[in-house]
Amino acid sequence: MGIGGQVEGSPLGGLAGVLPSQALREAVQLEWVSAGELRIPSASVQPASLDLRLGEHAWALRCSFLPDNRSTVEEKLQDIAFDRIDLRDGATLERDRPYLVPLVEELRLPEHVRARANPKSSTGRLDVFTRVITDRSHRFDEIAPGYEGKLYLEVLPRSFAIRVKARIALNQVRLICGQARLSDADLLAAHERSPLLHLDSSPLQASELSLASGLFLSLGISSRPEDIVGYRAKRNSLPVDLTSSASLKWRDYWEPVHPERGGKIVLEPEVFYLLLSAEGVSIPPPYAAEMLAYDPTAGELRTHYAGFFDPGFGYSPTGEGAGSRAALEVRARDVPFMVEHRQPVCRLAFERMAQVPDLLYGEQLRSNYQGQQTMLSKHFVTRASATVER
Repeated sequence: MGIGGQVEGSPLGGLAGVLPSQALREAVQLEWVSAGELRIPSASVQPASLDLRLGEHAWALRCSFLPDNRSTVEEKLQDIAFDRIDLRDGATLERDRPYLVPLVEELRLPEHVRARANPKSSTGRLDVFTRVITDRSHRFDEIAPGYEGKLYLEVLPRSFAIRVKARIALNQVRLICGQARLSDADLLAAHERSPLLHLDSSPLQASELSLASGLFLSLGISSRPEDIVGYRAKRNSLPVDLTSSASLKWRDYWEPVHPERGGKIVLEPEVFYLLLSAEGVSIPPPYAAEMLAYDPTAGELRTHYAGFFDPGFGYSPTGEGAGSRAALEVRARDVPFMVEHRQPVCRLAFERMAQVPDLLYGEQLRSNYQGQQTMLSKHFVTRASATVER
């Protein structure tokens, strides 16, 4: 046996980078990730991540928190939780109330493996703010090498109340060995081999890439006032049922956003918007990516909840594709804030896969957002398309 129960000669031996689907299956067999008496279903395994499922109850909290280096999550809960909610038959979580849910999955990581969590794409598109908490840690979503213990998910519905049920997945986790992040020089070389960003159906030239420890993406906003360029969340809508897909009328929850002349829109403060990137993104199989929050020094703006981009997102093995545009979850802070066509709003950091995954995002997984022309989540019956001026 190797470190942390690793079988010598197994596919996990000597890997460096983000663990792919085939390695995640073996990590489950080795009980680096376990679910107690419950089986981890094959559908939980994604190309570069593993879905994390809600447990059977949630605690309503009076505030968010982090444990310190000496405390467990449940020790901290004694002063913060005020109600226990049964999720086995489903329950509605109120808007603007933080909840904490013990997750089904637990971790028993080797000393050389760390983990990072992020919301699933559909979670972010519904303005549901989530982050994973672990015992004796002062950081959200970052799980230390060698961590052994339970996982907890903080859930904060912002624009809509949500209906959830035990065993559904709102978050996912990546397992990482060693240094995986690509430098800007690495990104340029990767873009030369297989273009990562496209515009007007053509790959961007290397000189057109905006680099800063990742690739910047910009907003796509049509200049025609009659076009729909995004969606603004309505307040006081009925709860969104996360347990079913394609069951809701989008106009009951969203207002279409039309641009001002010249390709610009004014974001109202503390209102949630769904927009699209101008660029088409392509993630070749040897890489994964993560969308990073916008630098607040560049404006009173926050972008993104859903951060992971899987290998195969927007990728065409023939090289003839133009990528898939990225959904951008945007909220202005404090004051109305104008954004314009091709304004940089977020950054994609790329990481090496430890191996090319045996599953890729796209038709192979019937992925919901490959080649997307709208940014609305899978829960809505009619997904009206947004028009983007390239």
